[in-house]
Amino acid sequence: MQKKQKGLVWFRNDLRVNDNESLTKAIAENENVIGIYYFDPRHFETTKFGFKKTEKYRAQFLIETVTELKQNLEKLNIPLLVYHQMPEDCIAKIVIENEIQTIYFQQEWTTEETAVLENLKLKVPITIEFKATFNQFLYHPEDVPFEIEFIPNVFTQFRTKCEKYSKVRTEFVVQAMPKENLEENKTQIPTLKDLGFTVFDIDSRTAFPFKGGENEALKRIEHYFWETNKLGVYKLTRNGLIGTDFSSKFSPWLANGSISAKTIYWEIINYEQQVQKNDSTYWLVFELIWRDYFKYISLKNGSSIFKIGGILDKDYEWKSNQNQIKSWINGTTAEPFVNANMIELQQTGWMSNRGRQNVGSYFAKNLHLDWRIGAAYFESMLIDYDVHSNYGNWMYVAGVGNDPRDRKFNIALQASNYDGESKFRKLWLQQQLF
Repeated sequence: MQKKQKGLVWFRNDLRVNDNESLTKAIAENENVIGIYYFDPRHFETTKFGFKKTEKYRAQFLIETVTELKQNLEKLNIPLLVYHQMPEDCIAKIVIENEIQTIYFQQEWTTEETAVLENLKLKVPITIEFKATFNQFLYHPEDVPFEIEFIPNVFTQFRTKCEKYSKVRTEFVVQAMPKENLEENKTQIPTLKDLGFTVFDIDSRTAFPFKGGENEALKRIEHYFWETNKLGVYKLTRNGLIGTDFSSKFSPWLANGSISAKTIYWEIINYEQQVQKNDSTYWLVFELIWRDYFKYISLKNGSSIFKIGGILDKDYEWKSNQNQIKSWINGTTAEPFVNANMIELQQTGWMSNRGRQNVGSYFAKNLHLDWRIGAAYFESMLIDYDVHSNYGNWMYVAGVGNDPRDRKFNIALQASNYDGESKFRKLWLQQQLF
């Protein structure tokens, strides 16, 4: 008698049911499917730069995301087991207890994620099959017109060839499992307190007041595209600083994979067909290609993206003056525009794209501080932290990455261009009255 096929979907940065290749494959290939997610304690430890790897803002967003994933999987009759442990410490037991034959997961390639996978493979029976997918891209690695080692070091070259020769694949459609697949599940999603944080209130000034989770991401698309038509003016407003609708704000959901780049792309195409196609609709696709580009740069260069010389191996004189670092973090530098952005980040876990470029340039080019310290602080604080975009952008502003012009921002000029009436600076620099 043939044994029933049993599959385990190990969720990582693909915390969704729609357009999830691993999940779709597992459902198609198995009679029983279980989902699993780990709140890895290492993600909440303090790094060598003195910051927690994940601070309270992203931790809260992640709890909300996993809660929604669990509910959405239950609707498909799939249980999600959630553990506050290191994957390699307990996955073997689960595999044996549930007679799992195949583990499905999204392939990651950065140092820590690779180490977890390698450790995991050593712990499980040798007969277990691992099936990895690349479903975090807009353009699948098999579809880009480059060998990975020949990905160009200039974005424009990458973008123009991809736009000409690559197609965005269709989304994966998920089917429900039979009711009997949904077993009793006694595992608990950890609370903020379990992860070492205290409960906090959201700052009323934040430009990102949204919750984590796939349904929330889809709601945001509905609002930004269809209810308000803000997509149609995205290119004109995307450098804004205040409020929820000057930009799409998709990045936190994209970062943990509660929505896919393809889902956003096909909805833009839908909008272009039904409402309008213009510079703004194109520009949101353009930004999704930038996101892809940083993933490909990290795929090509490996751990070089974490080195002080970056992918260019540049030998600059970097400092690590603690007083200057503290003053940057706490928003007490000589530049009010930098300070307002840094206070916003400290109080909310969010900062606009325009703000990030300015505070990063100031840190690396004005203060000549080791850019990796700035990157580690962003990693800790940002709700939308994504390893590839974070380190890609930091290398870019520090002059050790993909900026062929090695620019330095004129902060005062930027402030007058983007915050001419000082509304943003007033919002964050005035002492609150209560």
